[in-house]
This record gives sequence, C-alpha cells and structure tokens, in this order.
Amino acid sequence: MKVIRLKAKNWRNFQDVDISLQDITFLIGPNASGKSNFIDIFRFLHDIVVIGLQKAITTRGGMSKIRCLSARRYPDIEIEIHLGERYDQSPTWIYSLRIMQEGRRKHQHLVRSEVIVKEGKRILNRPDDKDKSDREKLSRTHLEQMQVNDAFRPIFQYFETFKYFHVIPQLIRNPQAFSGPGIPEDPYGQHFLEYLAKTNPKLRKNRLDKIQDALRIAVPRLQELSFVKDELGFPHLEAHYDHWRPKAGKQREDQFSDGTLRLIGLLWSILDTRDSLLLLEEPELSLNSGIIQNLVPIIYEIQKKKTKPSQVVVSSHSWELLSYSGIRGDEIIIFNPTHEGTDIKLASDIREIRKLLQSGMLPADAIFPVISPKNIGTQLTLLEF
Repeated sequence: MKVIRLKAKNWRNFQDVDISLQDITFLIGPNASGKSNFIDIFRFLHDIVVIGLQKAITTRGGMSKIRCLSARRYPDIEIEIHLGERYDQSPTWIYSLRIMQEGRRKHQHLVRSEVIVKEGKRILNRPDDKDKSDREKLSRTHLEQMQVNDAFRPIFQYFETFKYFHVIPQLIRNPQAFSGPGIPEDPYGQHFLEYLAKTNPKLRKNRLDKIQDALRIAVPRLQELSFVKDELGFPHLEAHYDHWRPKAGKQREDQFSDGTLRLIGLLWSILDTRDSLLLLEEPELSLNSGIIQNLVPIIYEIQKKKTKPSQVVVSSHSWELLSYSGIRGDEIIIFNPTHEGTDIKLASDIREIRKLLQSGMLPADAIFPVISPKNIGTQLTLLEF
C-alpha cells in the first residue's frame, strides 16, 4: 500500500493542502516553511492508531498548537489520505478525519467527522446514531478501536507501520547517559544497537555488508563493518580500518564520526522499512557533499531491489541532495511561506521550474534559485554583531 494523495486543512502552518506523493518525495523549502509540520501529519496518523486520538493531540500541546493560526472562523482540523497500490489508479482506501475542540475550558477533542471509503463505497460515516446518543464516543476514532475497525483494519495496520527515523549520534554512542524512559519507538536511535542485537543474525549481517560497501566509498580506509558484543554482553558496531598496525585499526561506535553514525542509521532504516512509509528529515546532516550527492541514487537502488519497497518522504535543504538528474519534478514538493501560511506545490506544477527541468537542468539548479530568500546575502551583511 502507498500514500497516493494527502489533503489537510488548518494543520499547523497550512490552511489548505492537496498534494500527490510518489515512491520517493522530496520536501524542499526555506527554514520554518513547514516541512517538519508536513511530516508530522503522517506521524499524527500513526499516533492515533498507537496511542489514541486524545493523546496524539495532547502530546502536541493541544488543538491550539496544531491548528493553523489563519483558521479564524473555521477552527476544525481536517486530514484526508488516499491509499492504493498504484499512483495512476483510483485509491483503494480513503480515510478522512475532522476534529474539533469542544469548549475552551474543557479541552476535549471530539471527532466532528470520520469517513472511510473502500473502492468507491463508503463503509464508515460518523457521527452515526450511536455517536448521537452518546456524545462521549466521539472522543475516539473508530480507526483506533480494535473492536470496531475490522472492516478497515488494513488502514490501521498501515498507519501503525509508519516510521520516523532521525539519528542523533550522541544517543547511539552513549545511550546510558540519557536517563528516563526514552521516546516510544526510538525515533532518534538511542536503542539502535539493542535493535541490531535483536535482529536475526543472518539478516543483520546481510544488511551490514550492504552498508559496509557504501561506507567504503564514503569513509576513507574503512575495510570492514561488523556487529560484536563485549565481555559483558553489550552490543557494539565495530569498524576495521586499513592501518600499518593491524590491531590498531579497529574502532567502535563511540569513536565513529557523527556522519558515519548518521549514514549507518540512515541506510539501515531504508533497508529495514518494507511496504510502509519512511519519514526522513535532513539526511544530509554531518555528511560531506560527495556522499550527499550519492544518497538519492543509493535510495533509488535499494528501493529497486526490494520485493516490497517502502515509500520515502525526505525533507532537505541540500543542493547536493537534489543534484541527481534522475529526480522527477513530480517527486519534489516546493514549500512557499506566505502571510497566511505555507502554500505547497509540486515542482512539475510550477511553470518556470517545469520548463527548466524539461530543458535538462538539474533539479537543484532549477529549484534553489526560486526558493532562496531574496537579497539574503545583502541583508546578512548588514547585521551588526
């Protein structure tokens, strides 16, 4: 299953979103234009089926924090997602949710509308008679309730697999240094090594061998990447480097550079995610430009070899990332901040950019001059420090 189309109203800094997605979709725009907020729509849908609607909203600070400031007289938040197997066909599923806040003091979040369409036929339409007789039922979506979601369980199961992964190297190096229960599903890699330890040894070696091949290009003198356990049974990643002293060329993850750890985590997450949606924010962080330029071809190649490839959404500020000529205009979403929120469009729908891409220009060269803040160089030089 894949996300074919996404529609949203009054979500954070978006008044109105209606956009199609592809197997890999790039989110490109200035700082604070809403790329992370766009990704959070998918994380919100995931949270609804994992922790429930009420907690999904409260963990984000409540309706007032996720409602668009430009909503004014229309305070409800709407999300509609189209799911299917092919982008050129009608969706198999459409899930639509509209939520409201009842009373400023109560802070209770209610389902104003929940609609599910399967192959063109509406199979859920809330509120129904039961909701009208017991308004408390509207505090939960039917999607999150196992006792009533049999007819549309595939949507529940699909949203549940959505994965957000953004490695913070310090968490991998020193997971014990960060106290507390940790964040559910470990999106920042604090328990990444434990996850590797639980992975089937044969599958783990197969994936690390593939990552090792990529690292040999990216990391000078690296010969081998392996998974080991120390004398106390704690898991580690170990790299063997070409060195004139054979035993001196070994390093463990606490000696890896930030870029090496981020690249390992990134490649593992792409290999590990199948028939799902993988959300990646700024994967270029800590990587040199040569590696960044090869990230997109690597992602395409991994996806091509999977029997059940995942769908990938990538946000980025990197010219190098978009310098790959194989990226199509309909795979790039351009974010344009305005006084009334952020507008988004496919690069292929922007006439100026479409013509440049059709002429053979690299996506980066066609897009970044259009989205870069005007006169930023002049304005920065006028700042007093």
